[in-house]
Amino acid sequence: MAKPKTRGLGRGLESLFSDTEIISNEVKLTDESAADTREEEKAGEIVFIDINDIKPNSKQPRKTFDDEKIEELASSIQSHGVIQPIMVRNAEKGYELVAGERRWRAARRAGLKKIPAIVRELDEQQNMFFAIIENMQREDLNAIEEALALDEMIRTFGLTQEEVSRSVGKSRPYITNSLRLLKLPDPVQELVSQGSLSGGHARAIAGMKDEEQQIKAAKKAVEEGWSVREMEQYAGESSAARTQKRKAASRTKRKDVQDVESHLKDVLGTKVSIQYGSRKGRIEIEYYSREELERLISLLLTVSPEKV
Repeated sequence: MAKPKTRGLGRGLESLFSDTEIISNEVKLTDESAADTREEEKAGEIVFIDINDIKPNSKQPRKTFDDEKIEELASSIQSHGVIQPIMVRNAEKGYELVAGERRWRAARRAGLKKIPAIVRELDEQQNMFFAIIENMQREDLNAIEEALALDEMIRTFGLTQEEVSRSVGKSRPYITNSLRLLKLPDPVQELVSQGSLSGGHARAIAGMKDEEQQIKAAKKAVEEGWSVREMEQYAGESSAARTQKRKAASRTKRKDVQDVESHLKDVLGTKVSIQYGSRKGRIEIEYYSREELERLISLLLTVSPEKV
């Protein structure tokens, strides 16, 4: 059975919010009859919902909320109200946030009893997509939060990077480079999550292979206030040094081992490195995406003993 195509939701999110300016004759209060309220929800109109009947989104990719900015927004809400409604979906009890958690938090702090909302009927996948896309479009996520959210989309729903790329409106290389950040050492990821390093810094550090060097580079960047360009330059110099080291090592590698590496590269279609020792060693086969890993596994599984 063909796998159903995943719909891109990037543009759809804009259309959902395009008609959400609060106009007095469109706002309906929830103290009207339940039947009328349900009809309004079905039509996607703006309704006022008891703020305590709403729970946070379990799929919210944003893990940190700046308390000072929440306070600023709360002050604005006290003066001007909530200009743009939040989006919620029906839950077993009350409602679950889909988009607008920062507005909801600020409204609670401002002392609002009810908050304007649009109720949508969304399944789990749509709920996750809208939560992620809204944050990405508003640039509310740090680079690690974004990478974790994209990774969860892939793992939870079995999507390929190409499908995620279409859904969130980002290029395939963007998705790949974002996911690479999850391989960074925890201390580096923590600096990115804290805002001490930007996503640009993190991507430059991800290009460095040695974990100790990555941590060292991250700490130096923070301590010395490096720009992204300075970080890229440092990473490039480290990469050049590693290249020279590999070249020196390859010159001492036995020719027969090099010949085997070259043959395996032709067969597998990717770089192969053999670390050869008198008693033990290892063979490294590089891959750059989940699809490529699956291709290599399938290829290796087809090798019969007679062909080896």
